[in-house]
Amino acid sequence: MKNIVVGSGIIGLSIANELRHRDPSAEILVIEKEQDVGKHASGRNSGVLHAGFYYSADSLKARFCRDGNKKWHSFIEENELSINRCGKLVVAQNEKELEGINTLHERGQKNDVEIYLIDEKEAMDLEPNVKTFEKALWSPNTSSVSPSECNMKLREQLEKSGVEFRFDCRVVGYEGNAIKTTNGSFSADHVYNCAGLYADKVAHLFGAGREYTLLPFKGVYRKCIGDNPVNRHIYPVPNLANPFLGVHFTQTVKGESKIGPTAIPAFWREHYDGLSGFDLMEFAQVSLCELDLLIRNSFGFRSLALQEIVKYRASALERDAGNMLNKFTNKTKAMPAGIRAQLLNVKTRELIMDFVVERQPGVTHVLNAISPAWTCAFPFAEHVVSMDDN
Repeated sequence: MKNIVVGSGIIGLSIANELRHRDPSAEILVIEKEQDVGKHASGRNSGVLHAGFYYSADSLKARFCRDGNKKWHSFIEENELSINRCGKLVVAQNEKELEGINTLHERGQKNDVEIYLIDEKEAMDLEPNVKTFEKALWSPNTSSVSPSECNMKLREQLEKSGVEFRFDCRVVGYEGNAIKTTNGSFSADHVYNCAGLYADKVAHLFGAGREYTLLPFKGVYRKCIGDNPVNRHIYPVPNLANPFLGVHFTQTVKGESKIGPTAIPAFWREHYDGLSGFDLMEFAQVSLCELDLLIRNSFGFRSLALQEIVKYRASALERDAGNMLNKFTNKTKAMPAGIRAQLLNVKTRELIMDFVVERQPGVTHVLNAISPAWTCAFPFAEHVVSMDDN
């Protein structure tokens, strides 16, 4: 059995890992348009291992997040990789947000996640500088890891097991059972499309996923300078109508604090900074799509865009983050941005909230591997590969 995995982000690496686990003799080729693994979302994400209480029980996210968290903790321990087991507090700013606290607590219980509803005093015992209204949530199993360290360890293990990597290979077409790339053609019995920011484009080459397009959102974090204002993850109550969790304090694997991220609409898929990654056709396509969403105000896009654009200013991010603390006076400095590969249904003009997997004979497309895809990666890969057993 010969398999090709398109994309070497965490989902592509995990699927290659699952394929190797199931068949030690299988031919597995990972093709990647960049020069190394995890160069986009999988290397630029926050590194947070989520516990799994944000997601409704009927979602794939809920199904895989708790088990993914456990599998990552085991992987980190077995390979002696870096981890910060700092835990997470979700805090309310007013009485209205208590409803969100209760909803998240109920979801956590339904998802069999270790989650505690605590009072203000208990929250301050865990984090003296935190500010909450009456209640908070405590998630002891939310940790931080180094995404790049994990990516490289997986690559190392896969190469030792005989998995082949080809870099500088951008997919440009498909014919018969062969994938055409900028660095040659490759045939396979089965192809797994895990192309992240370009998964929809690759799917379209195969005639799949036509009802979807990718809408890029830029996530910017800012590192706190000086003494840490907090030592745990501190999150607000999110708007559960959209897939973003709001500006929060994240602890890095090195024990540093950062604030963010933004969810600013980007104008092309690799719009990290300035004109980096500029593509005229992408700019035109994304801009027209965002203009349409702005006019229609689909899923509240107009207010979302206006709220997020102001967060280009450091003071706006610092203000939102500071609302969760009794005292926050740190200066901050910008960190490298990431792009969220958010899927949009072009017919309904709605953001897709859950993972999406589409299958064709000999091809599987992973189309919406958004947060918490990193946490879910190992059990999600098992699910994706198992779909092809049926």
